[in-house]
Amino acid sequence: MSVGATTMKRVSDQILDALDPEQRRVATMLEHPVVVLAGAGTGKTRAITHRIAYAVREGRYDAAGTLAVTFTTRAAGEMRSRLASLGVRAAQARTIHSAALRQCQFFWPQAYGVDFPRVAENTFGLVARAAHQVLGSSDTALVRDLDSEISWAKTSNVSAARYPDVAGVRSVNGATPAQVSAVMAHYEKQKLTEGSVDFNDILMCNAVLLSEHPEIGERIRGTYRHFVVDEYQDVSALQHRLISLWVDGRDDVCVVGDPNQAIHSFAGADAAYLLGFASDHPGAQTVRLVRNYRSSPEVISSANKVMRIREGGPSALRATRHSGPRPSFHGEPDERTEAAGIAAWMKAAHAEGTPWSELAVLYRINAQSPALEAALTEAGVPYTVRGTERFYDRAEVRQAVLEFGRVASRQPQLSPGEVMGQVLGGLGWRPDAPSGQGRQRERWESLDAVRTMVGEEDEARDGWTGEQAAAWLQERASWQASPVASAVTLSTLHAAKGLEWDAVAIIGVREGLIPFVLSQEEPALSEERRLLYVGFTRARRELRVSWAASRGNATRSRFIADQVTGPATVSRQTKRGSSSSKSRACRVCGNLLHTAAERKLSRHEDCEVTYDEALFEALRAWRKAEADGASVPAFVVFTDATLLAIAEAVPTSEQDLLRLPGIGQSKVKKYGGGVLGVIEGHRA
Repeated sequence: MSVGATTMKRVSDQILDALDPEQRRVATMLEHPVVVLAGAGTGKTRAITHRIAYAVREGRYDAAGTLAVTFTTRAAGEMRSRLASLGVRAAQARTIHSAALRQCQFFWPQAYGVDFPRVAENTFGLVARAAHQVLGSSDTALVRDLDSEISWAKTSNVSAARYPDVAGVRSVNGATPAQVSAVMAHYEKQKLTEGSVDFNDILMCNAVLLSEHPEIGERIRGTYRHFVVDEYQDVSALQHRLISLWVDGRDDVCVVGDPNQAIHSFAGADAAYLLGFASDHPGAQTVRLVRNYRSSPEVISSANKVMRIREGGPSALRATRHSGPRPSFHGEPDERTEAAGIAAWMKAAHAEGTPWSELAVLYRINAQSPALEAALTEAGVPYTVRGTERFYDRAEVRQAVLEFGRVASRQPQLSPGEVMGQVLGGLGWRPDAPSGQGRQRERWESLDAVRTMVGEEDEARDGWTGEQAAAWLQERASWQASPVASAVTLSTLHAAKGLEWDAVAIIGVREGLIPFVLSQEEPALSEERRLLYVGFTRARRELRVSWAASRGNATRSRFIADQVTGPATVSRQTKRGSSSSKSRACRVCGNLLHTAAERKLSRHEDCEVTYDEALFEALRAWRKAEADGASVPAFVVFTDATLLAIAEAVPTSEQDLLRLPGIGQSKVKKYGGGVLGVIEGHRA
């Protein structure tokens, strides 16, 4: 009997009845490779965990032979938790690095006769020594940027020798491509000398085992035969290569991702692997999830506008929740006023019944946090900063979990509360919090969080023993399922991905921050737009967006221009600042232009003009073909801003092209004929 017939036959199905029609397709389509394009809040984790549970129940998947690949420990923990609730505990849900490390540690001795090298937990010191040797400097900012660049190169399969040839316009704190290459080479030598590997080496070594040792490759593929890969828009060239080696052309693979949430290109991620997966796997089926179960219609509409997605279009999120307040937009004269406004908004929301834990403030860079923290402290608003040490990695939490297990094992007659009492007493915890801040207060709060977490679970269970509580606590630790603090969350937009709150404030939504000052050209500019979209879609019901003047004035971000009324610029003097000598007038409204992209268009991006969208798409398709043929990024041919200027001007000759900003003789000589051919063909 076919899968479809089996589905139709069932009147009530615990696994499938919880799914909407598109999620059900994901769960039951087991005959082909599947690509799931899952918009924000559309229940992708539900869809793929139910897919595994359904396939296991139907005998199509062996639970122990199933691997769900994620890219964060938190996501892997959530996946294991959901699978356990569906009765599937044998399936593995791991980060790609965790899965690769286990394989390397087991098979490396068989392949090479020695243990797998130790993994360097922190590469900063190694990079610092290499930088000092090559550049004569170990400045913290320089080392941090070099560390990130080395990671990007390795995940992109770029060796030290090849780096100068592919670096292009990449900037690493003033270091030349040749210098970065030399630092990379010294870094590799230091690791070899001390017998260590970094996280990216784990993936490389695993790929070597699979590709150069066929017998080991067959054993690995025999262990894991069914694959689900989450967040595929975030995979790098190296990660894509490793996953391809694991799957080895089989049909039992499902990849999930959202190109509109591709925000990690700085780390080597490339959404093209998600978008090209179906064409690379014959017979692959694509399912699009667009029913959003997280946010109100007002939040969804605003998020769609950020991405310039037409309402009702195939990729537009569609709200399923009840209506809520419209997002609010606020321009402030300075950052202090902006932060005070956020604090007042938070207090009002809390007074109306929103828990502190359901409130969040998001920002582009960590440097925006101190002013905000000061305002919240002054207003008496509790907060926690996301992105610091993980909860279960804190020394006091590790010790509490360990001691809880020991006490419960030695005295099985004790209740969970009695076990916790002994543990906390032994660790010196007292019911009253210490005064002031600092490490002592942090330690107390960590232990109190463990106490509260176990106590709440104990109240919800009948006859729960201390040993059962210890097993539960260990499982929660392995899943990195942290307790929810009764505090407002402060987070960068990048770190907020995958999270959600009832009410979200996003600060600093102005030119120079969003989009960031160093991301004014494609493809970085589009990634900045996606980053703000991620921020908008973290909110369930309420969304507050603000920007403030800093050192004079600030123009609201172009990404929200069509949603805000009133002046585009706020300043301490509440008037437009003076223009630079490079500014020109907008051909639509007559006001001054401020960015390179606007000068290319000869207008503000939020000033409406009419142009042929079909021609613009035809030009983009032509550009992609040119870029693919030359093996270069699309923006090297023309940026989106230049293509839009072409689509608006509709030039008919090379002289017309040369009149457009950003197009010179070399561009016309190389691409002019192709552009004019597209325009002529579109007119025909």
